[in-house]
Amino acid sequence: MIYLLLSISISTGLFVIFKYFGIYKIDVLKAIVVNYIIAFSFGFLSYENAISIAEILHQPWIYGAFFLGALFVAIFFVMAMTAQKNGVSVASIAGKMSVVIPVFFGVFLYGESVTFLKIIGIAIALLAVYLASLKEGKSNAQKAGLLFPVLLFFGSGAIDTTLKYVEVNYVPENEVALFSGSVFAIAAVFGLIILGVKSIKKTTSFGAKNIVAGVVLGIPNYYSIVFLIKALQNKNFESSVLFTVNNVGIVILSTLVGLFLFKEQFSLKNKIGVFLAIIGIVLVTIA
Repeated sequence: MIYLLLSISISTGLFVIFKYFGIYKIDVLKAIVVNYIIAFSFGFLSYENAISIAEILHQPWIYGAFFLGALFVAIFFVMAMTAQKNGVSVASIAGKMSVVIPVFFGVFLYGESVTFLKIIGIAIALLAVYLASLKEGKSNAQKAGLLFPVLLFFGSGAIDTTLKYVEVNYVPENEVALFSGSVFAIAAVFGLIILGVKSIKKTTSFGAKNIVAGVVLGIPNYYSIVFLIKALQNKNFESSVLFTVNNVGIVILSTLVGLFLFKEQFSLKNKIGVFLAIIGIVLVTIA
């Protein structure tokens, strides 16, 4: 349970950091690349044994690490495009509602239980995520296409599902740090390639504040993945329960942080969403 609570808290912290990125005009792509470098450094430093690149490339989880590393970078850009074209609320809803994908695969791949209470709890949780993420005002979703929200929905779900599949089948408990570090290292490589291509068209300085921002983001980003993997390794939690509680918990805490720290507007729909989220968590947990 402690790892799940830490995952929720740190993942919420990432949203807070991104909020400050906008306030301080951080170049997000550059900060993200630095973040991946810091994250994989923490992973490798946390690994107790000697690290060999050749050994890593022969690990049974390496293909999953490559897929996740590429997906991390790709979904970040899809999230940015969704926020720009469809609005931040649509991006938030598309990302958080993707919890239904790992829940679905948890039932069919791992034979996890299906009860009436769990189905009702997950349905209530999805509705709660939608209501808690909803912002007042006219949405731009009708003006923009559904391509990026749909890609974000399936991409976020693919990350959670792949993370669970690789963890269950290929990652021993003593290799969590090495696996996490490798995923971030691969993401860093993809990010540097993208930066390199962009610099061919337009050369700009990296900027000290972007490096500092990347360091600030990279440390909690690393631990958000580590704590989620460790929570998944708890045999008392089915992945369908864990992902539901994790995502809804992030929505609740993010909503409260937005209300009290950033003085964001808290509509009646948001309040109903938070209330339903609590009910959904209770139903899924006791099912």
